[in-house]
Amino acid sequence: MKSRLLIAALLSAASLVPAAAQNGRQEVAAIKRTVEQFLQIQTAGLPGQVTVAVGAIDPRLQLAACADPQAFFTSGARAWGKTTVGVRCAAPAVWTVYIQASVTVIGDYIASAAPLVQGQPIDAGQLVTLKGDLTMLPAGIATDASQVIGRSANISLPPGTPMRLDTLRSKPVVQSGQLVRLVSSGNGFSVSSEARAMGTAGDGQVVQVKTSGGQQITGIAKTGGLVEVAF
Repeated sequence: MKSRLLIAALLSAASLVPAAAQNGRQEVAAIKRTVEQFLQIQTAGLPGQVTVAVGAIDPRLQLAACADPQAFFTSGARAWGKTTVGVRCAAPAVWTVYIQASVTVIGDYIASAAPLVQGQPIDAGQLVTLKGDLTMLPAGIATDASQVIGRSANISLPPGTPMRLDTLRSKPVVQSGQLVRLVSSGNGFSVSSEARAMGTAGDGQVVQVKTSGGQQITGIAKTGGLVEVAF
């Protein structure tokens, strides 16, 4: 009687084990969970509401069971928009599969609320905050108005244009022909002299200056008519 009960218990337990595991095959659901968990970790800290979706995996996939499958990004891939995640097993069998996935990031971005004229400083009244999928927008989109106010567009823009930081110019802090204070510094020393700017530059941009002795030096423009050179 006891042996019959033991056999019945073993059969009942076996029925709870996925068929794939019984056959020594890797569960497709486990691969999907590995990809989901990997992308959730990679997207932690992104602005806005993040949604991760893993593409369909062929249930007929024949892979040996793996106790610890590891997810990784393929070359050039990232947790943004449509992407590809690799999953590999090192033991007891060695295999690698590549799974399609997508990451959606719904968040705020800054767009023009009125026509923007090329070279004209942008003020807060010319901007509007919109909400959308940031992964579908060009790279370098402004997500806060403070990133745009005071800067100017490289070209004239119609209303509703997402503001790309790489198409905006900073407000000049050094004008071409302006007398500037050239500050040269290094390990244990700092020298200040007067020079004339040979170009126009915003804060943090590279600019060339000419010293009173005619020497041309490249430095970094800073607010207050300063140009810094580090040695």
